[in-house]
Amino acid sequence: MATQLADILFVILAAAIVVSQALILRSTARGMRHGIPGDRVALEWAYAIIPAVALAALLVATWAAMHPATVDVRGVAPVAGL
Repeated sequence: MATQLADILFVILAAAIVVSQALILRSTARGMRHGIPGDRVALEWAYAIIPAVALAALLVATWAAMHPATVDVRGVAPVAGL
């Protein structure tokens, strides 16, 4: 179980990651205005979006690891015939 300090640090760092990824995507969009020849536009966006999606998945997995299910439902049902 995560402590309150760990939760606070996680939220602060996750916010910093979101801001930095937004700035990276903004920078990519601004760079596109100056023009990239031909079919390289999709590749440029892929290099910007794939790490953002991977970081989002990593943040979700980290949050899930920090807060595992606290209820274990195995063996809760009563035994039949008693």
